[in-house]
Amino acid sequence: MRSVAFSPDGKRLASTSDDQTVKIWDATSGQEMLTLKGHSGPVTSVVFSRDGNRLITASDDQTVKLWDATPRSPAVIPDAKTR
Repeated sequence: MRSVAFSPDGKRLASTSDDQTVKIWDATSGQEMLTLKGHSGPVTSVVFSRDGNRLITASDDQTVKLWDATPRSPAVIPDAKTR
């Protein structure tokens, strides 16, 4: 595990990992709710948007990704290269 972030409402926790994934967890039960895949290197950091509906992640693959963080529809929003 590289980085963790709580959602603004405290109900979910996001974690990043060397396995190139981001996982969203139920903060009360500890149950995994969603796994996001799309980076091609270890994911080093994560933060929730203010409304809790999106995640921003950064990776050793030199990309930053914006994700839909709602359990109903995991989708990556086109990424931007970091400089």
